[in-house]
Parts: sequence; structure tokens; C-alpha cells
Amino acid sequence: MEKASEETPLGTIRSFVLRAGRMSEAQRRSYEALAPRFCIPYEKRTLDFPALFGNHNPVIVEIGFGMGAATAQLAEQNRNNNYIGIEVHRPGVGKLLWEIEQRGLENIRIIEHDAVEVLKDMLLPESVDGFHIFFPDPWPKKRHHKRRLIKRPFTDLLVSRMKQGAYVYMSTDWADYGSWALAEFSATPGLENPYGGFAPRQEWRPLTKFEKKGLDKAHEVHEIYMVRSKH
Repeated sequence: MEKASEETPLGTIRSFVLRAGRMSEAQRRSYEALAPRFCIPYEKRTLDFPALFGNHNPVIVEIGFGMGAATAQLAEQNRNNNYIGIEVHRPGVGKLLWEIEQRGLENIRIIEHDAVEVLKDMLLPESVDGFHIFFPDPWPKKRHHKRRLIKRPFTDLLVSRMKQGAYVYMSTDWADYGSWALAEFSATPGLENPYGGFAPRQEWRPLTKFEKKGLDKAHEVHEIYMVRSKH
């Protein structure tokens, strides 16, 4: 396991660990063949969504898509939406690229980089229609809580990239992280909670393999669904 440096150039503690996972042959072939078409290199320049996708459809950004199965399923079921997946683990990128080819998807792009820097440097203010953050690393040990992604000022950065009326949807099977995240989102100016507390599972969200493992261990899933206020 190869750990990322504790501090990014922005001075932000990283919320992920780079694991030296091996790519399968299918993932490697998909990465080599499809990355030039579907992967966007990280650069300090803002993306032009209509130019990137060739349309003006809504743009949903998923932070940490894992192996990409849920991402591909959502993109296949909602072809009038565009999806940008952010992930640092290359085997997951390769697997999503394989899914893209198998399902004939044209409405996904991938950025293989740290989400904080992508949001800061590549997304225009008030440009995103929705954020998905499904089962982020909970960093359960107290000494590692500083690595948790969902905390201010990151949540303020999220809000700044959301259109008025846009949503952020997070799921976790760690009760402590759920309470932590709900408190951080609730303290973030510009966000409203239509449910008052934890949200019910949105019917359109696919169940992930990771989630099913948690449910098998009797882990309760906590859902948070917040909306950027229109005033």
C-alpha cells in the first residue's frame, strides 16, 4: 500500500490513500484503449461542459466512484444527463472504462486526480447540477478524522460549484461518519435540508457491491440529501 502525501500543494490533508492495486487484463486493455477518449487530464483550467459533452445537458459529478458499476448504471439509465467521475485508483478507472464500452455510453468523462483540486481548479462556480458521494472512506479511527472528505471548508467549495437548486447526495454505512457529515453539511451556508435530518434512500440510487457487504454485516446506511438554496 502506497500512501499519498499527507499534505497537498493546497495545504489540504488528503482524504484518500493510493493503494497499489493491480489492474486486471481487461481493465488494463480498457484503460489503454479508452483513456485518451474518456479521461480528462487534470489541469488548472476550467472545463467547458457543452464543449466537453457536445450538449447542454445537466452535469452530475461523482466523487470517488470506486469500481464504477453504480456510475455506469446511472449513466445508462439517464442518458440525458452527463456524468463526470473523479477517482484516484486506476483499477477502478479501468473498470469504469470497460463498463463504458460494454454499455455504449457517451455521457461519462473521468478525471483521475484528487477531488479537492479538481473542484477548485477545473469546475466553474455554479456549474454543477448534482454531486454524488457514495460511501467515501469513513476513516473510523479518531486520529484519522482529519482525513475525512466531508468537512468544511470542502463543503463550502462544493456549494460554490453547485447551481441554485442543485443537490449533493451522500451515503455512508458508518453511523459516526453519517452524523459527522450531516452536521458539517448543515453548518454550510447555502445548503438546505428538505428532510430535516437523514434522508430516505433515493429510489434511483443503485445498490453497490460495497453497500451490499455493509448490509450483510448489519450496517445501517445513512443518506444525506441537501439542496443549494435558490436565494
